[in-house]
Amino acid sequence: MSDTKQASAQEQLKDLNDQMLIRRNKLAQYEEDGIYPFGQRFVVQQHAKDIKDNFRDFEDQPVTVAGRLMTIRSHGKTAFANIRDLSGDIQVYFRKDILGEDEYKHVKMLDMGDIVGIEGHVFRTHMGEITVKVEKLTLLSKSLRPLPEKWHGLKDTELRYRQRYVDLIVNPDVRDTFVKRTKIVAKIREYLNSHKFMEVETPMMHAIPGGAAARPFITHHNALDIDIYMRISPELYLKRLIVGGLERVYEINRSFRNEGIDNRHNPEFTMMESYQAYGNFEDAIALTENIVAYCAKEVLGTTTINYQGTEIDLTPPWNRITMQEGIKKYTGEDFDAVETIEQARAIADRLNVEYTPNDGIGKIINLCFEDYVEENLIQPTIVYGHPLEISPLAKQNREKPLTTERFEAFIYGRELANGYSELNDPIDQKQRFENQLKEREAGDDEAHRMDEDFVAALEYGLPPTAGLGIGIDRLVMFLTDSASIRDVLLFPLMKPETDASTETTEDAETNEKE
Repeated sequence: MSDTKQASAQEQLKDLNDQMLIRRNKLAQYEEDGIYPFGQRFVVQQHAKDIKDNFRDFEDQPVTVAGRLMTIRSHGKTAFANIRDLSGDIQVYFRKDILGEDEYKHVKMLDMGDIVGIEGHVFRTHMGEITVKVEKLTLLSKSLRPLPEKWHGLKDTELRYRQRYVDLIVNPDVRDTFVKRTKIVAKIREYLNSHKFMEVETPMMHAIPGGAAARPFITHHNALDIDIYMRISPELYLKRLIVGGLERVYEINRSFRNEGIDNRHNPEFTMMESYQAYGNFEDAIALTENIVAYCAKEVLGTTTINYQGTEIDLTPPWNRITMQEGIKKYTGEDFDAVETIEQARAIADRLNVEYTPNDGIGKIINLCFEDYVEENLIQPTIVYGHPLEISPLAKQNREKPLTTERFEAFIYGRELANGYSELNDPIDQKQRFENQLKEREAGDDEAHRMDEDFVAALEYGLPPTAGLGIGIDRLVMFLTDSASIRDVLLFPLMKPETDASTETTEDAETNEKE
């Protein structure tokens, strides 16, 4: 850190310490006056938005509100302030002749950030501002740290994520994002429940990680003396429930993947997975399109959204394209004509796509798709025809044996959903697990492991089933116009501050790209 920056940081710290000292002195003064500065239960009867939206009903009527003091302006014997509750801000008006000498002294001791209860009557000022004339003030919590005054929200992105509680206080847009997130999740549940899906909960600690190609987090259970894994997907347990006859199930819960962090990935994330007996991947596609459109319509009032300056129409049905068609469209290379691994490698070489000696044709197709096609899928697009090699849990396409009945949904170049006709042939499934084990032995630490109990479940009989997984965090990003996944996670994973302080700019850029 340069001498100038260090001096500036020290000056800011001194200023902070001075302000905190002043607030602690006020704290002592409140206690000396017999006022408990961290109050008791307070019955809130109205909220700011209710009063402002229904002023005619509230004019000259008594109200009881509470919130955090965001501004205060004193004018001798009067003072105006703004308080903020969950619904928004409302102005309050203090008068010395109404409150009395002693009470008004406590008004002058208020600081930005204090939480107060207000009892009074509603009126409109000469300037047209809907206001509560205060008749009784109750201090509910004295704020001992100053808010970032004169900011329109925190400017330091890292500080915003670390101190989300402050970000929520000073930035109404951030608060609105998380209110919408709650509504989106509620609407997903509403839609699925209305279509006879049953919400269930399955284990988050697995003896065998499965359901996706990903590196798991490993922990140890002391009593059993075994390593266990935080789940990377609930898929295999949910399909066991279909075997058990539950027909339509879904789960909204956390999954964990020990991978890099960037603006689309967080090691801990929220998924919705659903399974529908007697269906296939076409049912999962329809469910994806309908859930997304329903959430947009219910939460935003429209199925046309603006994401990062681009207008996107979520109205079903969405565009469709196979992986091979996408590659041909954006590169001119035709994988449908490929018959040998040498031909596939030649295409990858021409496109400068890196692959390993163990990658088959299917993996090379997927690598080319990721490098050249994904970023072009701006409008909602269903990509299907995934190679068998990269889809160990999906049913084989009987007309095109090298592909599966699998799809992925993309919006703005990002994967939102993944689904397929579930593989329900236990013999085929065991063989695919064995193939995955060979890939692990060849160095692919994301390849699936053998799960004998899951194979046993299939041997009892899994009906034809449609499976679907939707990334909740990414859906919320699209519906709230949020550029980064960390903007839709209340507490995204961050390096500890002691580590973060030593991180160089180069380190930060590397982490962003992982």
